[in-house]
Amino acid sequence: MSINPEQLAAANKAAIDSLLSVANTALASAERIATLNLETARSVIEDSVSGAKALMGAKDPQEAMSIQASLTQPNVEKAVAYSRSIYEISTQTQEQMAKMVEAQFGDFQKSVADMLEKAAKAAPGGSDVAVNAFQNAIAAATSTFENMRKAAQQVTEMAQNNMAAATSATAKAVKKNK
Repeated sequence: MSINPEQLAAANKAAIDSLLSVANTALASAERIATLNLETARSVIEDSVSGAKALMGAKDPQEAMSIQASLTQPNVEKAVAYSRSIYEISTQTQEQMAKMVEAQFGDFQKSVADMLEKAAKAAPGGSDVAVNAFQNAIAAATSTFENMRKAAQQVTEMAQNNMAAATSATAKAVKKNK
């Protein structure tokens, strides 16, 4: 069995398209994180200037301590919101990448199955054992991939639950300290 030039060109185009999708997804994620970081930096600078002005306007040390204490809660809330945003961006990117890998693996499985079917039809008599062994290896690889995908999904769900619990606990602690 040989691969014709059209099949090779199609395979190369599919590989390039796949790499381009991965690169675009990674760049979009990096862009979102960079934008978030710039917005956060701008907000921190503005809040710092505002806080410094408020502290300089304090009439006595007790008022200064009160002002300082009032600035802490919004900073904690902003830190939690920033962490949540980073986590959301990372999770969305991971989900998009996982979908791409699953699609590519599905295409690979289909191609291998088609190739095996053609090879089985063209194989000389007595080669059934080799074809069956190869089919069993592909089935085992498919099962392994599916188990890995499920494990990755469970880890993602646990991380999401942990992030939600941490965010909730931090928000409750901030409210309690008011």
